[in-house]
Amino acid sequence: MDDQDIRWQQRFAQFRKAFSLLQDAIAIEIPSVVERAGLIQFFEMAFELAWKLIKDYEQAEGFMVKSPRDAIKQAFEAGIIDRGHDWIDALEDRNLTTHTYNEETAIDVEQKIRNKYFPLLDQLHRDFSVKENG
Repeated sequence: MDDQDIRWQQRFAQFRKAFSLLQDAIAIEIPSVVERAGLIQFFEMAFELAWKLIKDYEQAEGFMVKSPRDAIKQAFEAGIIDRGHDWIDALEDRNLTTHTYNEETAIDVEQKIRNKYFPLLDQLHRDFSVKENG
């Protein structure tokens, strides 16, 4: 096992922790304003670690990755992830939420996280659990 393998596995361990926090936040069906802010923050952390996990894995496979968008595009083309457009949407919404906090925007983003982005991260978690053990 070389350093590249270790890097993506270490990143996966970090992602798994952030994903677990996001799962806990998703379980709150009607969040308060503070809980919603926490859910969005946990999404931001999990998403950041997700694209970096993808990047580290791709680099271990010999790809060059320069940006989050690059990592997502290459992962989709290589069959590492499905629904590439949804991943790009998640990236754009993640960028939006880190720069502004508006309650209406937060509610909209919360719904996207619950219905569109959490399933992407859940699938990534399941897929990399298999890669790690396989």
